[in-house]
Amino acid sequence: MNTYKVIEIKQSVFDDNNQDADLLRKELKKERTFLLNLMSSPGSGKTSTLTKTINALKDDMKIGVMEADIDSDVDAHTISQTGAKVIQLHTGGMCHLDADMTRQGLRALGTEEIDFAILENVGNLVCPAEFDTGASKNAMILSVPEGDDKPLKYPLMFSICDVLLINKIDTLEYFDFDLEACKERVKKLNPDIKIIPISAKTGEGIVEWANWLRNEVKIWNEQ
Repeated sequence: MNTYKVIEIKQSVFDDNNQDADLLRKELKKERTFLLNLMSSPGSGKTSTLTKTINALKDDMKIGVMEADIDSDVDAHTISQTGAKVIQLHTGGMCHLDADMTRQGLRALGTEEIDFAILENVGNLVCPAEFDTGASKNAMILSVPEGDDKPLKYPLMFSICDVLLINKIDTLEYFDFDLEACKERVKKLNPDIKIIPISAKTGEGIVEWANWLRNEVKIWNEQ
């Protein structure tokens, strides 16, 4: 008979974070602030997509952006040029944000006059998928050069997202990327996910993406 306890720390951490994330969503609901958690791997075009998104929506709503990175302010500088309110979050080497870290960022950003807050999460397809940030919706970007097999390699990320943007479709002719096969793989993991092919370079698909966001923000505020 064992004389010691076995404590599942990882499960405890996740449970505590999930409870905190639910609380944060309730707080944001009262403030009528919609929070989007945007995730992807490095180089997918997250910041360029975000720039196009802000330009498409900034006349309709007040936007604030939290740029999360291990140690850099390059993305925050780029986003600041759109006119959106932006802050940089340094994670101190951590590869994800949890609900409490997100709350700290929101407090620094100030949500009193923000209709639409965006968290550009750390570039990673593993850690960010495991932690609920308290976001209203989760979105991810998969770029064509990354390959159509990513849903097979990182199933959790595709499973927890509400919308998938397949970026850089202007490069499809140069890469061995089967768009329909990718969609099929994603739908097997997550039948309810919305898939929008886009090009942050040419602007293709950005209108559909912006309209999806407008509708989700409206639903969030009416519920």
